[in-house]
Amino acid sequence: MHLGGFSSPQSGETPRAILLQEVDNNARLSVINYQNIISIEPGKRGGRPCIRHMRIAVADVLGWLAAGQSHEQILDDFPELTEDDIRACLAYAADRERRLVTATT
Repeated sequence: MHLGGFSSPQSGETPRAILLQEVDNNARLSVINYQNIISIEPGKRGGRPCIRHMRIAVADVLGWLAAGQSHEQILDDFPELTEDDIRACLAYAADRERRLVTATT
């Protein structure tokens, strides 16, 4: 998977990450709208962003990736997760970082 870049949300548009994925030697765009996957509930995991109302936090997934686990290893350990869930965590983190940088400049 190659990270393609991030689109700038237009007024009223939902933030999203655009990812390039190699399929049969052809690149195709896959748009991950993390807002359909990432949920925040005040009483769950201390209000931390979680995946699809489960108790698996975005920070958990990012930590596993940072520790060197592959997507396949995470999916084997947590079969309730999907590849799109992992991508949504990455898109959420990238968008949050982009917003933080924009807010401080």
